[in-house]
Amino acid sequence: MPRILLHTCCGPCTLFPARTLKDSGWLVHGFFYNPNIQPYQEFTRRLDALRTVADHLALQLIVREDYELEEFLRQAVFRESQRCIFCYRRRIEETARLAAKSRFDAFTTTLLYSRMQQHDLIRSLAEEASNHWCIPFHYEDFRVGWAEGQNEARSLGVYRQAYCGCIYSERDRFQKVKTARNSAAQNQSRPAHRST
Repeated sequence: MPRILLHTCCGPCTLFPARTLKDSGWLVHGFFYNPNIQPYQEFTRRLDALRTVADHLALQLIVREDYELEEFLRQAVFRESQRCIFCYRRRIEETARLAAKSRFDAFTTTLLYSRMQQHDLIRSLAEEASNHWCIPFHYEDFRVGWAEGQNEARSLGVYRQAYCGCIYSERDRFQKVKTARNSAAQNQSRPAHRST
């Protein structure tokens, strides 16, 4: 049976891809490496959720608990608009490196499941990593199972995060809420227009 290393960003995003790969005949190993997740309590909460999912799916996990906050911030500061490229590349490269070193037959990532991520960029970076490390990248658009995976996560009571991972994405989440509230308040304060 061919072995695939599945980079896993969290529990909910692992459910559909891991099951789909298993159903396709892969022996799946999950790989948790996400030094972008901040703050640390969020990092541990997502890892705990992933462990719950791994138990549920009988998924073998490789966990790197590195918390490289300083390294992530060094790469992102003054390049905040480009931070996702660094974030994706770091995790995908490490997955490809480990897959090649450990003689897996291929690698892929749960980042291809989320409708919130930059899908084409992730695919491109994974293809680059595949060429660099001489390990096949298994591309599959897991977004087709978005609703199914989220519903299963709810039924399992697994923690579902409200932002991508880094401190900037957490800030953006609150900024969007604040903007939506301000917009709603402005609409309520405007006098209604009456036709004459």
